[in-house]
Amino acid sequence: MTPTDFTAPADVLVLQHLVEDGPGYLGQWLDAQGITWHVRCAESGEDYPASVRGYQGLAVLGGAWSANDDRPTLRQAEALILEADALGIPVIGHCLGGQLMARAFGGRVERLPKPEVGWWPITRTDSLAAREWLGEAEQATVYQWHQDNFVELPPGAELLASSSTCAHQAFALRQHLAMQFHIEITPTKIELWMEEPGHAYPVNVLLHRDSVQDPASMNAATLRHQSGSEAMADRIYRVWRSRWPG
Repeated sequence: MTPTDFTAPADVLVLQHLVEDGPGYLGQWLDAQGITWHVRCAESGEDYPASVRGYQGLAVLGGAWSANDDRPTLRQAEALILEADALGIPVIGHCLGGQLMARAFGGRVERLPKPEVGWWPITRTDSLAAREWLGEAEQATVYQWHQDNFVELPPGAELLASSSTCAHQAFALRQHLAMQFHIEITPTKIELWMEEPGHAYPVNVLLHRDSVQDPASMNAATLRHQSGSEAMADRIYRVWRSRWPG
């Protein structure tokens, strides 16, 4: 089956907001594991399903929108996140997806003083949950492209990682993981984003050199850090899969 063959059952539902922010390494990993999955893209006009019942896992991708935007599909995503929680289905959120998880579970998303774009280090907390999800290394370099953040975690959530620009990089709540960073990133996704990075990007490169990488620095960092990112993604996705109810 293909990820867009909605007539056949699948293990995983992937919610995609924008055409240019696709599943990336997540899709590659699911295929490599022989896991069946559906992806529905809001910007392409594909309706999100009315329910996540029947799936084993839910993944929510990123996008340039704010989680606080008044868009029906964002509220639909939050409703599916809450339903997944009630059904015991683990949810994993990437960037905007993590922010939607924070909102759905009672946290708060706001704009940070400055953006974070490119490959930047995060520091994990010294907790069992942080080591389980993120690995034994205290620091890792991951890909970022955001200015909003879940500045207030949901009740009961545990902070797993932070960075110098963004205090809340990941949190765990029950069987779920929300990330501010793009662990699904691939060189192809970066190349696509850099073709049309938006009007704010060149300005932010000049204004925030400590948190926004210029294209040359980003490309060099991709060569250094992509393999490490994929290794962390593999671990994260395996932990997520281990919590599927089936």
